[in-house]
Amino acid sequence: MAVIRDLNMNKLKLSIQVCLNGLSFLILDCEENQLVWHKKTTFQKEFNPAKILKEIELVYEKEEFLQNPIEEVMLLFSNELYSIVPEEYFIEEEASNYLKFNTKILKTDVVAHDLIEVNNLVIVYIPFTNITNYFFDKYGEFEYKHSISVFAQAILSLEKSLLTKVYLNNYTNSYDLVIVRNGKLLLSNSFTYDSAEDFIYYLLFTLEQLKLDPSEIDLILTGEISEESSFYQIVYTYIKNVQFLKPDLNINFTEEYNNQFQREAFILLKSIECE
Repeated sequence: MAVIRDLNMNKLKLSIQVCLNGLSFLILDCEENQLVWHKKTTFQKEFNPAKILKEIELVYEKEEFLQNPIEEVMLLFSNELYSIVPEEYFIEEEASNYLKFNTKILKTDVVAHDLIEVNNLVIVYIPFTNITNYFFDKYGEFEYKHSISVFAQAILSLEKSLLTKVYLNNYTNSYDLVIVRNGKLLLSNSFTYDSAEDFIYYLLFTLEQLKLDPSEIDLILTGEISEESSFYQIVYTYIKNVQFLKPDLNINFTEEYNNQFQREAFILLKSIECE
């Protein structure tokens, strides 16, 4: 863990990513523009929102670093409970209708939305209200988003190639896909998998549906994946143009936070870049 002098005087930003099977936290010191703390917790299976909240409470009980004053908080939800709507067709009062075809919505659910300004798209999703209430009680007003919004915004902001590019952000037992061409979003989707075979099946099936030739597309990987992993090996069997994302992050990192870590924490880091 890095040590900050006069920590209470520093401008600290906290980002938390909530997945069904894990949690990730990181803190940036924006006085030094430096990553100073990171914590990741993986569950043995998918938890419901009530159990996830208990895990969050445990982290706060154990981690002294989280007792420091935090100036800004970003909470990210990472799950499959979202839909994408062109901004020109989005009607806020009808938000739940955009989800009902692929998500079971309860009467108690709150429907939220994020704007992806680069392509004028709206991500409609269901946040976990017990978790948003917990952080509101702890920090007061804060911002939350769906993680796919951060991922898509980051990719669309940098990708202007006429070629088709497939970006895959891998988590534990799930991944997000963002496919772009000529700076426009072709598809964004998320998949849950149990094996390397599942992993490649969903990827190849998506390419087939879009009539994309695996031998011609560029696949860019980020998240929890390395050349030594079985997922990379099976991907490279079918897709030859494979590379790892080079995170474009204006943050000072110590040696412990290498390129592999920066890819794994890419979404968290992009969500709270210092100004």
